[in-house]
Amino acid sequence: MSIIPLGTHDAPTIGVRDIGSFHTGGRLVTLKGMPARSRVSTPNGAVHPVDPNGEIMAGQMYVQYVRLVQPRSRHPLLLWHGGGMCGTNWETTPDGRPGWQMFFLRAGFDVWVSDAVERGRASWAPSPAVYEGEPFFRTGKEAWEETFRFGPPGSWNASAALRRAHAGSRFPSAHMDDFMNQFVPRWACNDERTQAAYDSLVALQDPSAIVVSHSQGGQFGLRSASRAPERVAAVVSLEPSGAPDPQMDDPSLLRGVPHLFVWGDHLAEHSFWVESLPRVRRWHEALLAAGVDSTWLDLPSQGIHGNSHALMADDNSDAIAAMVLSWLDERGLRTR
Repeated sequence: MSIIPLGTHDAPTIGVRDIGSFHTGGRLVTLKGMPARSRVSTPNGAVHPVDPNGEIMAGQMYVQYVRLVQPRSRHPLLLWHGGGMCGTNWETTPDGRPGWQMFFLRAGFDVWVSDAVERGRASWAPSPAVYEGEPFFRTGKEAWEETFRFGPPGSWNASAALRRAHAGSRFPSAHMDDFMNQFVPRWACNDERTQAAYDSLVALQDPSAIVVSHSQGGQFGLRSASRAPERVAAVVSLEPSGAPDPQMDDPSLLRGVPHLFVWGDHLAEHSFWVESLPRVRRWHEALLAAGVDSTWLDLPSQGIHGNSHALMADDNSDAIAAMVLSWLDERGLRTR
């Protein structure tokens, strides 16, 4: 395992008013017909009988907020992670640089980082009693060669020395094992629970928040905005893996809610993205046709090459964050 530096010590300090956390979206679920069990609570401790039947909470998500003494925006930034990941993605990069959480705090935004339903600090529920089926665990090969596009097909190897990244890749591939530490299991049955939890978070915003989402989180962010546009000041989608269907959702409800879609490199070389991208573009085009301010930012077309799906972890992550910040500033979402 590589050694990771502990952040940047010469960066300017920020004035923090408060840091806290809470859970939202949970519902009571009653477990029935489950067999009795026994538990040893601590090594060499006594054996306790356990009746697992009864009420538990399920479908909750975890939210951590950092609020500034003097924020430069009325709109907090909500950072929503992708599939099989958690809020760690936003906090620190795999090679130890400050993540987007700190970038946007320094830019003057209050920042809220979430662990969605079933991820990280959001907790689990019994499977298959509540979460139907078995969870999926992301392998290094899937992440490297397909979802995150770190290297071409056939380039993954369990040995770090034998892995082959895309030429000019911006991802710090020497820290791939550190990145894999962030992978968490995911179930295929929790879309509705996750959407409901995100919607409950958006409902708390007063007056409104900026939703910044990644990958699977993009679908949830786009849907939350369409369900409560009065609570969403803007939507920033980093390589969303899905989007609403214009035949099912009305894009005209989002007039006044600007959207930004950001895309990296090598999309046409990986089948997952060949399948996924057109569905997102369809929603972007529907937004434009409905008179919504929607921007499609293709980094290679701007002369920025080598970015992976992990835009917030690539070695130019701050430069991409600065482009997002400029887009927000152009829409008057931060005071100068």
